[in-house]
Amino acid sequence: MNILEHRALRGPNYYSRYLAIFMRLDIGELEERPSDTVPGIVERLLGLLPTLQEHRCSVGRPGGFVERLERGTWAGHVVEHVAIELQNLIGFSVGYGKTIDSYEPGIYNVVYRYRDEACGLAAGVEAVELVTRLFQGAEIDMPAIIARLKAVRDAHMLGPSTASIIAAAERRGIPHIRLSDENSYIQLGHGHRQQRIQATVTCHTDLIGYGIADDKAWTKQVLGDAGIPVPHGRVCASVDEALDAARDIGYPVAVKPLIGNHGRGVSTNIDDGQALREAFGIASHRNPSVIVEQYIEGEDHRLLVIGSKLVAAARRRPAHVIGDGVATLQALVDRENQDPRRGVGHENLLTQIQLDEQSQRLIDQQNLTLHSVIPKNEIVYLKSTANLSTGGTATDVTDDVHPEVRYAAERIARLIGLDIIGIDLLAETLTRPLEEQSAAVVEVNAGPGFRMHLSPTHGNGRDVGQHVIDMLFPDSETDARIPITAVTGTNGKTTTVRLLSHLLRQAGRNVGMACTGAIEIDNHVIMRGDYSGPQAAAIVLREPTVEYAVLEVARGGIMRRGLGFDECDVGVLLNIASDHLGEHDIHTLDELARCKTVVIDAVRRGGTAVLNADDPRVLAGQEWARGDIIFFTLDPDSRPIRRHVRDHGVAFTVHDGRIVMRQGHVEAEVIPVVDVPITFEGHARFNVANALAASAGAYALGLSIADIQMGLQTFHPSPGQNPGRTNLIDANGMKVLIDYGHNVPALEALSELVSCIPARRRISVASAPGNRRDEDLFSLGTLLARMHDVVFIYETDARGRAIGEAAGLLRDGAESMGACRVEIVLEEHQAVDRAFEEAGEGDLLVLLIDDVEGTIERLKGRRFSPPASTEPTGEPP
Repeated sequence: MNILEHRALRGPNYYSRYLAIFMRLDIGELEERPSDTVPGIVERLLGLLPTLQEHRCSVGRPGGFVERLERGTWAGHVVEHVAIELQNLIGFSVGYGKTIDSYEPGIYNVVYRYRDEACGLAAGVEAVELVTRLFQGAEIDMPAIIARLKAVRDAHMLGPSTASIIAAAERRGIPHIRLSDENSYIQLGHGHRQQRIQATVTCHTDLIGYGIADDKAWTKQVLGDAGIPVPHGRVCASVDEALDAARDIGYPVAVKPLIGNHGRGVSTNIDDGQALREAFGIASHRNPSVIVEQYIEGEDHRLLVIGSKLVAAARRRPAHVIGDGVATLQALVDRENQDPRRGVGHENLLTQIQLDEQSQRLIDQQNLTLHSVIPKNEIVYLKSTANLSTGGTATDVTDDVHPEVRYAAERIARLIGLDIIGIDLLAETLTRPLEEQSAAVVEVNAGPGFRMHLSPTHGNGRDVGQHVIDMLFPDSETDARIPITAVTGTNGKTTTVRLLSHLLRQAGRNVGMACTGAIEIDNHVIMRGDYSGPQAAAIVLREPTVEYAVLEVARGGIMRRGLGFDECDVGVLLNIASDHLGEHDIHTLDELARCKTVVIDAVRRGGTAVLNADDPRVLAGQEWARGDIIFFTLDPDSRPIRRHVRDHGVAFTVHDGRIVMRQGHVEAEVIPVVDVPITFEGHARFNVANALAASAGAYALGLSIADIQMGLQTFHPSPGQNPGRTNLIDANGMKVLIDYGHNVPALEALSELVSCIPARRRISVASAPGNRRDEDLFSLGTLLARMHDVVFIYETDARGRAIGEAAGLLRDGAESMGACRVEIVLEEHQAVDRAFEEAGEGDLLVLLIDDVEGTIERLKGRRFSPPASTEPTGEPP
């Protein structure tokens, strides 16, 4: 088998509303070998993956997939189920999948859900290899497969602290974006409502407080000055200074690096000079400045304060083993590390115990060796500190914290100035005030780990991630999302997106807009290019100033990567027409319509789908629409509109030359059509439809009729406001119409406007990408010829064709009409120059081009020769 394509769909997509992996799989000769022709395949597969017995498949009950295997199914379908189950086996609960025949024999589109993108992709690769070997009867090493997948998981998974915050956010419906694959840098929410975290450090974490927490001497000074008990100590730069400090303080002492974390380099209960020298060496390896301080008797406790509230407390004990009177110390450590709760790093509840210099020193202090047999019930401590990351254990004691201890912890958080703080307190107990016992704060931690509180070794786990979310988003009624409007269709997307963005800006909203041409933030262009896909959505939603997002959604982005967001407030579906058929297994208009309806299927509960009631496929697509429906139409008397309005649905339409909003018995005038500049006094009917769609979208977003009116009358078909979309320019006696029409439906709509503009001759510069079907290119050529007297054809993107092939098909179509003069000039700038040379006063030059800015610059100051005859061929509007 051969994987032809393999990628993650990052949002609602053609196949599912879930995050899903798409695999285009060529099963080769296995097309002739369904599973029922392979003896023993069912028993062997279930022996490898017995949990496949639970898969329901299309049968809809446990064992359904096994029934399909027994009756006979193809290798692609088996790959789907194996990829799902491999993810389950490494800890990701997934269940959705489907395998679809393509238009090519032996090639299947395999789709299955994922939780972690890297693991989902890796599971697909492993599944193909496993199933290939299964059908071949070859050996399969399941432990090796699982080990490889776990390695991918561990390299990409979030730590338990960050994961707990994300889980709490998901319960609140707060979206998250992973901003870096290298660390736990996460955005919660969108636009101006976003908050950011890096593990347990938030965007509100005070920099000074972070610095204090990172410097143990500074921490002690701040807390000591405020009356918080801290151990007496001194910062030392040499062994001699450390020895002097120990003599002044009095043994036993603790030794730790001035700056450090996770207990690294810390030694406690040092009771003589030799041990101090060794401990100093360990600490100075971490930081040249070393603290020597009073050793405090007592249990090690971690107090977690979030948003000035104590939310969890744990008693920690260093890594240790308990003797049984039979096993050696080394055997006890090995036995402890076999506990399934222990893993590497943070993958499990506990961390494996690694013996190091500190461990050896403690073993020596207890007059033991690794070969010593430890008496029954005797505890041997293997670390000085109780950090879970070094193998320690934790017991939840949150319910046992005395009110005075609680107050002290919350006061410490305020004194240091941290919104999330872990306080390391040595105390006999938390059930009595600190002043009544031997107790001291030995350090505080910015960005503390949550693992000991989430899943303590003993006691109840605490959902501390929820406290972080409640702190960052204190008003549960305020959505962390910003309103997203997604606009799709075959034609008119860019104009509708730009117009709707303009309406919102005129009403005082900060808008992030992405379309074919640019990304604009707060009316500033930040990127130029084709931004009609999910990457653009992510860029806009990351912007901290954006209050509303308006996104153009093209078919290619939906098929390649999904929407790039999980849901939208308004989904606009403009029209369905023939374009790009044959790509991504979309061969029919019905399949194209299903692709486009992904946008209205992604509308959130309480949102709105805006639909073109004049397009039969859009109208039929309302079965996929979520939320309320607003129709727009050029035909106010159509039966669907009358029924919708009668049922108190909202519709935007045209009546007596005015754009109006109808609902029930109400008809509210918005604006006369002639006052909407992009409609060219109503002659550009396609832009009347776009104005209706944008008005409906704006209304769904809460704009008033007056807001919509103001925006419609101030949006012009100019290169500044709507570059490359019906820009009509007077150029010294000649008119130039610049547009992006590149398919037959778009040109048919444009032809109405072109025919209304009086002109001596109509001259066009046009092209089309090579990924159109031959018949589409030929038809486009015939339409160009019907619209124009002269056509210059260029070629921008062959897209898999031979250079000149697409241009040739356009020319053939144009020449088939007979009356039009056609010339191929492959390079766009040269084709435009030829048109400039050809054109004269009174001509209409229709430029269907990409380089709008460059062409306008070349137009400036250019004079065109007067014509030999000034007979116009078109009537004025």
